[in-house]
Amino acid sequence: MPKTRPPQDRFDDLPVDSRRIGAHRAENPRMRGSVVFLWSAIATVALVAMGIFGTLIATGRITVFPAPAVTEAGSPPAAAIIDTTYKVTVLNATPQSGLGGQFADTIIAAGWNAADVTAGAAGSDAFETTTVFYAIPADEGAARGLAQVIGGAGVELTGAYADLLGDESVGQLVVVIGLDRTTGTAG
Repeated sequence: MPKTRPPQDRFDDLPVDSRRIGAHRAENPRMRGSVVFLWSAIATVALVAMGIFGTLIATGRITVFPAPAVTEAGSPPAAAIIDTTYKVTVLNATPQSGLGGQFADTIIAAGWNAADVTAGAAGSDAFETTTVFYAIPADEGAARGLAQVIGGAGVELTGAYADLLGDESVGQLVVVIGLDRTTGTAG
């Protein structure tokens, strides 16, 4: 098929020595189908990702700028007080037998009444660290004092041993012997 020549217009009336005759009629560059498809796919993925991300932010499932964690100043630990009026339950949570009795003897030797100190086995024999548990925040000082009597131990506020404690009007502490004491003796 022969090429047809476009109609003449004012831009064709330039001087003959000009090399720009008909420059305004340059062909439009063709967009390749693969390029159009690629840009469409990229735009679609970007829009879907922004939509998902925006929805997660709007529903609170993710936080773009999380607030810094608030740390409470907390009160300093209570001073250790050796108070022999507390009832003490000693639980051996290790595979080594006899530790409960050794700890009970150490506690009685420190001034506790033998009737107020009981020893027994715990439900587990894999407790890691010897710990003195207390149920009421006011008992922290006595728990720290008992921890010193048994040669050092962790101290923790918990209601987990409330069924062992019984009467709440009498101060009560629970010593759980951990695996950290299996090679040595109490006190």
